Amino acid sequence: MAKLSIINREQKRRDTVKKFAAKRAQLVAVATNMALSEDERFAARQKIQALPRDSSPVRLRNRCALTGRPRGVFSKFGLGRTKLREYAMRGEIPGVVKASW
Repeated sequence: MAKLSIINREQKRRDTVKKFAAKRAQLVAVATNMALSEDERFAARQKIQALPRDSSPVRLRNRCALTGRPRGVFSKFGLGRTKLREYAMRGEIPGVVKASW
């Protein structure tokens, strides 16, 4: 299990991304609009850089909802590979069956 501080840090990042998503999208739209002057686009880029680093969605990491494991996470279920296997073997995930051929 991941340290609780790491899990909380990731949740704080998710909240920050959600908080600044609209503002960031608007500034990116201005910065990429070629119809505007170069000065306006440059000013928009400066404002994007002034936003908090953790407001960028690139800094997010998919983690297991139960254990906080950062690798081997199935995004469809939000679980790490080990927890997914445990739940699937117990039949707790609808529609998931053990493969046999």
